[in-house]
Amino acid sequence: MSEPIEPSTYPPAERTAEDEYLHCIRCGLCLSVCPLYRLTLNETDSPRARVALLRAVREGMIEEPSDDTAARFFSCLLCGACTFACPSGVTVDRILELTRGEMSDLGLLPEPLVALSQRIAEGHNISGEPNENRLMWADNLPDRPRGIGKEEAEVVYFVGCVSAMFPRSYSVAQSFVELLEKADVDYGLLGEQEWCCGYPQAISGEPDQARGTMRHNLEAVRAMKARTVVTTCPSCYHFWKHTYPVALGEEIDLEVLHATEFVADLLDADRLPLRKDMREQVVTYHDPCDLGRKAGVFDAPRRILDHIPNVTLVEMPENREGSHCCGGGGNLESFDPALSEAIAARRIRQAAETGAKTVLSACQQCERTLFSAARSERIRIRAKDIMELVLEATA
Repeated sequence: MSEPIEPSTYPPAERTAEDEYLHCIRCGLCLSVCPLYRLTLNETDSPRARVALLRAVREGMIEEPSDDTAARFFSCLLCGACTFACPSGVTVDRILELTRGEMSDLGLLPEPLVALSQRIAEGHNISGEPNENRLMWADNLPDRPRGIGKEEAEVVYFVGCVSAMFPRSYSVAQSFVELLEKADVDYGLLGEQEWCCGYPQAISGEPDQARGTMRHNLEAVRAMKARTVVTTCPSCYHFWKHTYPVALGEEIDLEVLHATEFVADLLDADRLPLRKDMREQVVTYHDPCDLGRKAGVFDAPRRILDHIPNVTLVEMPENREGSHCCGGGGNLESFDPALSEAIAARRIRQAAETGAKTVLSACQQCERTLFSAARSERIRIRAKDIMELVLEATA
């Protein structure tokens, strides 16, 4: 089996990843927070059922895992809600990541994820488009971004595959770059030298491939002599900040920030002057799983909203650590799009029930799934990225 990518911390400290599944007491508290179980009410879709299935495999009750066995481990968002709720401190999402690696080594990686892996290996992004297209999002900006073609910069904006390659999400990268320029930040873009961060490969059970792309990205940033990496993608952010140093076995000597942290600091320092004539609006905020529950970034987006005149935030009941997943995580959108869409529909209904006219997120994947859910459910609520709102608010 390939050597797994270990997280920087693995609570409780005395446990190992390999025996973590033994600590599940089957209390079932995870069922109440699992988006998939809450959708199907099927015990086999619950976190504790997956842990029990792993135990059956490890202890020989299932001698030869099948495609159906493997599917149980891949039909999961890896949102971490179960881990947050577990009274025994069992890191259920981490168990499933490692188990996916075991299934992959047995040749049981589901075909949609094989195709995803091939796209990343061949084109260095999740879309299958030529990686030379990574700057197409900049083509229709009023002015060519100053960060294109720079050989050195204090800050590297790591755009991520979704904002760079999916037209629906171009506005996230466009908005953030315009904010960087308004604040006169010395930033650079990697262009085609930016590869997928490696997270999709790692959570598909292919850590060796992930390490290769991680090494490339780190060296590309170092070549620009940057001191800070900032990204609008929570998965890229979490992977760069918490996994790169451990997986590559070295300190990366870079400050890693999410765009909300970076922009909140710019606003605190009065480097982004805001309009006084913003229309009054009520918004709700969706905490992305990788940014919030997994990385602990809850306050920065809310600090941003506090700065913007005439914007009122109303929270959904499931917020911060208890946020309900958007449905777009864990490669589930690639593995089972129908499940992903159903979970997104549940979340967009929760947003609409607040009475807000706009649901904001700080993740281009969340924004995509919530936008699609609002359209398919015929719910009159707008989904947008928080960077778009900040740009609208700047003078």
